[in-house]
Amino acid sequence: MSITSLLQQTTLLPEHYRTLSVEEMESRILAIKKKLGSKLFIPGHHYQKDEVIQFADATGDSLQLAQLSAANKEAEHIVFCGVHFMAETADMLTMKQQHVYLPDMRAGCSMADMANIYQTEQAWPILQQLFGDTIIPLTYVNSTAAIKAFTGRHGGACVTSSNARELVQWAFTQKQRIFFLPDQHLGRNTAYDLGIPLENMAVWNPHKNMLETKESLENIQVILWKGHCSVHEGFTVQHTEVIRKEHPTMRIIVHPECSREVVAAADDAGSTKYIIDTINRAPSGSAWAIGTEMNLVNRIIKQHPDKHIISLNENFCPCLTMNRIDLPHLLWSLESIEQGQPHNRIQVDEHTTAEALSSLERMLVRG
Repeated sequence: MSITSLLQQTTLLPEHYRTLSVEEMESRILAIKKKLGSKLFIPGHHYQKDEVIQFADATGDSLQLAQLSAANKEAEHIVFCGVHFMAETADMLTMKQQHVYLPDMRAGCSMADMANIYQTEQAWPILQQLFGDTIIPLTYVNSTAAIKAFTGRHGGACVTSSNARELVQWAFTQKQRIFFLPDQHLGRNTAYDLGIPLENMAVWNPHKNMLETKESLENIQVILWKGHCSVHEGFTVQHTEVIRKEHPTMRIIVHPECSREVVAAADDAGSTKYIIDTINRAPSGSAWAIGTEMNLVNRIIKQHPDKHIISLNENFCPCLTMNRIDLPHLLWSLESIEQGQPHNRIQVDEHTTAEALSSLERMLVRG
């Protein structure tokens, strides 16, 4: 069954869940966790709300949680507190007898949605006409299963923000050019750090079905999909300038999904894990402005009362699609499993899974 058909079948949260007190919901969730025991596994992404994270059996980034789900052979029910593409990856990596659920099917990723398979299949032959057989596709794990499968089908691989550098280096041993989906900023920042000039990068506009560049095609080494993370694109150079003025001794650390200009203006940049590890290692009394999702920043602030930590943009909102998963949806998902009538199951078809896994496996071997 395809993801599309599953979305058409999904039902909305029954209204009575919205009338329950926090205490009652928490009590019922704890009771179900105790009852199901090792048959239940709840992975929670770093960007989830604290009200959800408190019930997570593991926290981490998307690929890490999918791998932990696959490693947990006892779990029959995996309630993934994240977004669509993360649950898809978990379904592809786990065994057939393990079922993956998303508490709220509306929990998507705006970045992943910026590259759909239909647009990508339209772009590929045009790029082949422009550049010949000189391109290998890479996709950020923040992409749909269909995009991962496209990448696998054409000899490419997935990347994470932690291993993008290694995979881009590998890709250039395979082909003259890379086609990087769906986040232009991670692709641009990674390629730039490897010494590729900005003028040797072009942007593919899927809405106009055209390549955006003023340079000669023969000089283009990196083709970037015109996509971005709505959260990380919200950090600007102006925000860094305010920090420099108001907190001159404060270090700025940002995620590589931020624009090239913001990464250049920051003191450091790295994956979510890198940011967490850097703050963990930082000396007591140090000061930091963090450019990443607000739920995570607030959690880091609570965990480090001995350090002065703020968001790079303190007026910024958390990831809204990630925040669709809340206590009512988590409880609803768990009770439906307990009652033997689970809903919002994520299933990726076998053909897509096989091609997507080849992309993931190429990454895991090298990253």
